[in-house]
Amino acid sequence: MNCPNCNTKLTLSERQDIEIDYCPECRGVWLDRGELDKIIERSARLQDIGGRDDHRPDERLKKKKREGFLGELFDF
Repeated sequence: MNCPNCNTKLTLSERQDIEIDYCPECRGVWLDRGELDKIIERSARLQDIGGRDDHRPDERLKKKKREGFLGELFDF
């Protein structure tokens, strides 16, 4: 399949059981049906787990954790 943006052939990558098509030229990310739902569900689950702590985590650690999930998913 070609990139809808620049017509370059898309590259398929599987990260954490989610298939992601991305363009190596314009770095656009394209998801198949249901893949965005998986990302949202996993993100919500991780946020619920983090929200159960009785203490308030350091903001830097919280931000790093959030970047870790999405950063790892979209690190091409």
